[in-house]
Amino acid sequence: MPSHVTAIPAAPSAQAEAHFAAAFSFETDCWDVHDGLAQGADFVLLDVRSAALFVQGHVPGAIHLPHGKIVASKLADWPADTLFVTYCAGSHCNGAARGALRLAQLGRPVKIMAGGITGWVDEGFALETVS
Repeated sequence: MPSHVTAIPAAPSAQAEAHFAAAFSFETDCWDVHDGLAQGADFVLLDVRSAALFVQGHVPGAIHLPHGKIVASKLADWPADTLFVTYCAGSHCNGAARGALRLAQLGRPVKIMAGGITGWVDEGFALETVS
């Protein structure tokens, strides 16, 4: 009797390759963001959580812009081809996806930082606080 893992066959390799390659068009991870920030970011990192959570701790270099306040006028300082990377609390939170959707609706390139703050801390990276 097959396990739950093998009951549904794996996709053919070419289909799996296309699927996983496409995923990188939509998301990046905490390590890659950390490395990118250290090298001089070629993206804008947006913390889309509440002001209270941002003050408690955020990724150094992140700009606070709650997902509900993402409007064209707030993006006017960046060229249209600027890549935005959104993050929220973690995999249990859909704020990063809400922010990414809003940016995409405004015609902006966007990715999500998978793992959010939880992933950042799990990687051992420091948070910055606002006093």
